[in-house]
Amino acid sequence: MAPAGRGVVVLAFSLLYVYRPAFSSEFFSTLTFFNSDLQKHGCSSHSDWEDYTAECESSILKFDDPDCENGGNQPCASVFSLDTEKILSQAKLLAEQKRLPFAIDNQNTNEELAIGYVLIGSGLYDEAIKHFSSLLQGDPELVSAIYGRGVAYGKKGLQDIKNADLALFELSRVITLAPNRPEVYEQRAEILSPLGRTSEALSDLTKAIQLHPSARLYRHRGTLNFISEEYELAQQDFQQSLELKKNQPIAMLYKGYTLFHRGMLKEAIEIFKEALKLKTDFIDAYKSLGQAYRELGDFEAAMESFQKALMLNQNHIQSLQLRGMMLYHHGSLQEALRNFKRCLQLEPYNEVCQYMKGLSHVAMGQFYEGIKAQTKVMLNDPLPGQKASPEYLKVKYLREYSRYLHAHLDTPVTEYSVDRDLPGNFKNHWAKNLPFLIEEYEEQPGLQPHIKDVLPQNFESYNPEIQKVICTADHLGALMQYDTPGFLPNHRIHRAMGLATLEVMQAIQRTWSNSKVRVNGKTRQMQWRDMFDIAVKWRRLADPDQPVLWLDQMPARSLSRGFNNHINLIRGQIINIRYLAYFDKILSFIKDRILVYHGAYNPRGLLEVRQALEDVNKVEDLLPIMKFNSKTRDGFTVNTKVPSLNEPGKEYDGSTITITGDRVGSMLFSVETQTTEERTQQYQLEIESLYKDLTTKGKALMLSTELGDADAVCNLILSLVYYFYNLMPLSRGSSVVAYSVVMGSLMASGKEVMGRIPKGKLADFEAMTTSSPEAFSKIAKSWMKLKSLPDWYQSLPSVTETFPTTRTMIEVLNTDSTSQCPKKS
Repeated sequence: MAPAGRGVVVLAFSLLYVYRPAFSSEFFSTLTFFNSDLQKHGCSSHSDWEDYTAECESSILKFDDPDCENGGNQPCASVFSLDTEKILSQAKLLAEQKRLPFAIDNQNTNEELAIGYVLIGSGLYDEAIKHFSSLLQGDPELVSAIYGRGVAYGKKGLQDIKNADLALFELSRVITLAPNRPEVYEQRAEILSPLGRTSEALSDLTKAIQLHPSARLYRHRGTLNFISEEYELAQQDFQQSLELKKNQPIAMLYKGYTLFHRGMLKEAIEIFKEALKLKTDFIDAYKSLGQAYRELGDFEAAMESFQKALMLNQNHIQSLQLRGMMLYHHGSLQEALRNFKRCLQLEPYNEVCQYMKGLSHVAMGQFYEGIKAQTKVMLNDPLPGQKASPEYLKVKYLREYSRYLHAHLDTPVTEYSVDRDLPGNFKNHWAKNLPFLIEEYEEQPGLQPHIKDVLPQNFESYNPEIQKVICTADHLGALMQYDTPGFLPNHRIHRAMGLATLEVMQAIQRTWSNSKVRVNGKTRQMQWRDMFDIAVKWRRLADPDQPVLWLDQMPARSLSRGFNNHINLIRGQIINIRYLAYFDKILSFIKDRILVYHGAYNPRGLLEVRQALEDVNKVEDLLPIMKFNSKTRDGFTVNTKVPSLNEPGKEYDGSTITITGDRVGSMLFSVETQTTEERTQQYQLEIESLYKDLTTKGKALMLSTELGDADAVCNLILSLVYYFYNLMPLSRGSSVVAYSVVMGSLMASGKEVMGRIPKGKLADFEAMTTSSPEAFSKIAKSWMKLKSLPDWYQSLPSVTETFPTTRTMIEVLNTDSTSQCPKKS
């Protein structure tokens, strides 16, 4: 952490860590790095930032020794090693130049005051307080002494609340005596901010700006607005700062951060590029540019930006960490691991890099190294009152799951079940990301020496038939990739879900041919859940960090309370860019439901509501009319409805859409799917009925394509998955699991998916925002571009028999097929 600047007027950037907002995300929070940038480039004096720090530091504490010049014969003494003679000399010079705050006409008094400020600059805060106190005994209203004593209390340390109270008391006295001095308001804001009194700090900075606008003050206020998640106001402040002083690469960077968090990634990228024009070797701008590209899903551009940052400083920990995490989520685990190892060489106690190192090892089947790294994270117990890091909260679950996987490395996957074997409370806590406080929990057995780690497998070591399976899986998996900001292509997931697609195809074909399957140690006819379980097992292994668990297999008590799949679309000024394409569709649905509601319960006010809704073009426009019979205090909720095919005319609860708030900057716009026992049973009855019908028609299709109805089979498959998407029965991964089942089932019926998911479209959200299974089927078929399945698919080796164990599954996921498989459009 960079030390605070020596000036009296120093923004409390160092406290940004205390107030950084919490975001739930499967990735390490980007804001963590952005806020650390604000802290690092706060008013800290660095030789390469003179242009910036010139505004940061007050001149009153820049002590220049007239006898000391760089390159001269006189050695330059540190201000912290000043002796009495030096202090008096510096104070006299300060007084003569009137470079102390609230100087008066009396030179002797000014010299006495200056001694106090030199003591502050020397870090001798208690001595400074005593000195100013002695001066105030002679003149209780000597403003400069009151101000100096307030500054000294603030510098002494706000960990002791007494210092903070005394500093605020003194600064408030100064404001009473001299109400038109902007630096006092700014200094008081520095004290208020770390105490959590942000609104008061903002008020003080606003008053300072009114008295004397400056680039520094706008930048300081912008930072506090950023911390408060008032990103639009922060952007305006950084823009004002830049208008007053153009050459501010850091202010430009901060402006880019505000755009990033408002979901305006492309605009943020342009601003980061502007920052690089102002400072071509700006490492943090390159790093931020990389993260913005990563959020857009542009892997190549992100890698180029991270590489440029590391070319400027090969030891830049944040760039190594971010690049490593991006590589992990891109499926490039070996490259990711190199970044995490380098990060830990530079910073051995970095929890994120340590956790990700352990995760990467486990994902590749290197359990001994993985659990060793996990244990190191577990040793970093948070101090009393300190909030545990996300990595610390997750690592115990990962360790237990790692031990379980290791124990079952060589057991056929058809002979065991994660959902059945793991304790219910463990699964419940893991899925909900709760602290590892599980009563009477019995740990998984430790690593058993006779079970060896997974060894690397070369593509060439597989025979040509299996190589074809791998290449086909890579192609099929890539068809499931969302072309939407926020979704990074993950080649490991592509491989896993492509193999799942082929295995589903083969399993369904066996079922339609009256063959049985092996599931959980039993041989029986395949059921609908078995079909999805094939995809679930591959999704779990592709990324062991995420608990892919069946929610209805949780403890009964937990299920009775409901599991919520919650998605924030807008929270405050944070926009979830993944779902932007669906905002208008959801808004249209909300408007329709409002009209239906008022038509039934408020017919007299219907015309007024209808007229008001005509002016609503975006979600924020609903805020002025949100008080109409709302079910929530400051907003309303509406439920989507899912029609029953079993009982025509009956509807089930779909998703709950909630809008709350009283203004644009404080609104919450969210979608939630609640998995309760009753709702689960309703949807499962629909799925079971569709699966039974699908099996019957599939068997007819296998007997004869003339007797069978391929189009009806296709509609049944898509209808079944429509209910699966609306149920959201998994803790993670429901979307890609269901899509791989769709593709595999269609292939079993003789149809190959040729088309990719259109830009901006999400299969799960398409189902959740579509009124019926028929409508969803029509939409999905329009982008799938179905064609007859080539005959060669039937000659592919059995995926189940080729990769029967967890070890063989991990081996094939680890195998690099780059430059080995033919490119497909």
